[in-house]
Amino acid sequence: MRLEAQIARALLSSRNAVDQQEVIARVDGADADGVVLRFEVEDTGIGLTVEEQSRLFQPFEQAQNDNTRRYGGTGLGLAISRRLARLMNGDCGVSSVSGVGSTFWFTVRLRAGRVAAPEPLAAQAAELRAGARVLLVEDNEVNQMMARAMLGKFGLEVEVAGNGLEAVERVQSAHYDVVLMDLQMPVMDGLDATRAIRALEGGRTIPIIAMTASAFAADREKCIEVGMNGHIAKPVQMARLRSALAEWLPDVSPQ
Repeated sequence: MRLEAQIARALLSSRNAVDQQEVIARVDGADADGVVLRFEVEDTGIGLTVEEQSRLFQPFEQAQNDNTRRYGGTGLGLAISRRLARLMNGDCGVSSVSGVGSTFWFTVRLRAGRVAAPEPLAAQAAELRAGARVLLVEDNEVNQMMARAMLGKFGLEVEVAGNGLEAVERVQSAHYDVVLMDLQMPVMDGLDATRAIRALEGGRTIPIIAMTASAFAADREKCIEVGMNGHIAKPVQMARLRSALAEWLPDVSPQ
């Protein structure tokens, strides 16, 4: 979970009684190096006195002595929230009126990211061979669902193997036009599965493309060493997946 999400959850779990609440997020500043984001949680609860606000961010403190019994919690949430925010070059605080409500807030500074270069137009427009058979080797059910949805939109037939050993068994018993192989899986990982497939009479030429969150150069080299034909980094983008498949599943129908 990202730090900013942890801070927001800590704020929400540290609250006193809340009648109505509203969460607000906005850009509080920006420059060439990044942006400062400000998140606020407003409520119409019991509010805080000035004295209570002054000690609320101390560990094991809550606004009133009887709040632990009435509302639960240890009083650690806001202290942790402030430390997390300051680790991200931001801060965390509160403004409140007793009996009216409170606004808890935090800021974080995020570095500017680089926008990925768009896929070449030729790759985006590439047509894939309709009905081509794809073996998706993936143990995570959510990833299976997302990949199947994308591949289905390409007009491809998809079968799923939940681990590397199952993938080897499927390649032995059926024909596939391409294999999309995760690397880290139970029973047998993607590298060992690729070695086993390449040792099969019918598995020497089948295209095998790694589809994994392991995106370091060393991981790519390992994929090549065991006989993989390509590498797609997760989270998988539809255009990048189409581009990778276009090399191995081109549309060969007459134009």
